[in-house]
Amino acid sequence: MQRVTSPTLRSDRTVIAARNGDLAVFAVNGFAFASWMSRVPDVKEALALTPGMLSVLLLSVSVGSLLGLPVAGRIAHRFGAARTVRLGLSLLAPGIVLAGIAVQTHASMYWVMPGLFLLGLGSGVWDVAQNLEGTIIERALDKAIMPWFHAAFSGGTVLAALVGAGLVWLRVPLVAHLGVVALLTVVVALWGTGQFLPAFDDAGPAVDTAARQAGSAWLEPRTLLIGVMVLAAAFAEGTANDWMAVAFVDGHDLDNALGVVALAVFLSFMTAGRILGTRLLDRYGRVVVLRVLFTAATLGCLLVVFGDTWLAFVGCAIWGVGASLGFPVGMSAAADDPARAPMRISVVSTLGYTAFLAGPPLLGFLGDHFGVLNSLLVVGAVSALAILVVPVARPPR
Repeated sequence: MQRVTSPTLRSDRTVIAARNGDLAVFAVNGFAFASWMSRVPDVKEALALTPGMLSVLLLSVSVGSLLGLPVAGRIAHRFGAARTVRLGLSLLAPGIVLAGIAVQTHASMYWVMPGLFLLGLGSGVWDVAQNLEGTIIERALDKAIMPWFHAAFSGGTVLAALVGAGLVWLRVPLVAHLGVVALLTVVVALWGTGQFLPAFDDAGPAVDTAARQAGSAWLEPRTLLIGVMVLAAAFAEGTANDWMAVAFVDGHDLDNALGVVALAVFLSFMTAGRILGTRLLDRYGRVVVLRVLFTAATLGCLLVVFGDTWLAFVGCAIWGVGASLGFPVGMSAAADDPARAPMRISVVSTLGYTAFLAGPPLLGFLGDHFGVLNSLLVVGAVSALAILVVPVARPPR
C-alpha cells in the first residue's frame, strides 16, 4: 500500500513537490479527456451519428473505464500510485490518437470504439491512482486540499475546451489536435508522477490487507451512501462534459464553436467552485455546503433547458458551481478513516465514475426521443434527490 514513509510537516519539500506533481497529473488528465470531448460535435457530424448512435460510441469509453476502476486500487497497492498512473497513461495516450485517426478517415464508428475503449480504460486506472495519492498528500499536509486536485482536473478541462473551441473554429484536423494532446500528456504525466511520495516495500502484505478490506467496504452503508452522493455529482459533471456543447448546438441553434464555449463556461465555474469552496467547507461544514450546491445544480439545469440563450449560459455557470464539490468531498469523506481509506475510495470512485461515464451515454437514448436539451432534465432530478443523502458526508465522531 502506498504511504508516506514518515510523518511530515507542511513545510516538507517532499510533500509540497508531491502536491505539485499530483496537481499536474490531475490537470493533464482533465486536459486529455476534455480535448476529446471538445471535438464530439465534430465527430457527430463527421460520422453522421444520431444522438443514440453517439451514445453507443461514447459507451465504449465507459466500458473501458468501468473495467479499469475496480482493479486500479489493487494495482496501486502493489505497484504504487506513480506506476499505476503511468500504466493508465500507456493506454490513454495511444487510445486518443487511434480514435482521432479513425474519425478523420471517416471510418465506421465501430473502428473508433477500440481507441475510445483504451482511452476509457487508461483513464479509469489513472483516476483511482491520482485520487489515492491525493488522500496521502492531504493527510501528510494535515489540510483539506482534495478539492484543489479536482480543481486542477477542472482547470485542465477548461483549457482543453477553450483550445478545442479555437481549433474547431480554425478547422484544425482532429488527428493533429489529438496527437499534440497525447504528446503533451505523456510529458507532463511522467514529470508529475516523478514527484509522488515514495511507498513502503511491503507491497505483498498491503495487497492482502486491501483484498480483505475490499469486500467489507462494499458492504458498509456509509461508504455506499457516500458513493450515491458522488454518483449524483459525477452524473451532473459527466453529462455536462458529454452533452453540454451538443445541447447548445441542437437545442439553442448555436454553431459548434459557441457550443464548446458553453462547455467552457460550465467548466470554468466548476473550477472556481473547487478553488474557493475549501473555505466554505471549513466555515460551514460539508453538509450545509453540499445541500446548497446540489440545489444550485438543479436550478442551473432548469435554466439551461428552459431559458433563452443568455439565461442558458447563466444556467451553465450555476450548474458548474453546483457540481463542483460533490466528487472531491466524497473522496475526503471516504478517507475519514486513514486505515481504511484506500479501498473505500476505490468503492466510491467506482460508483462515481459509473455515473460519470455510463450515465451520459444512456442519456443520449433519451435524446433520440425527447431531444438532447430536454433530456438534461434528468440531471436536475438526480441532483435534487442527492440532497437527501448529503448528511452521510458529515465526518464521523
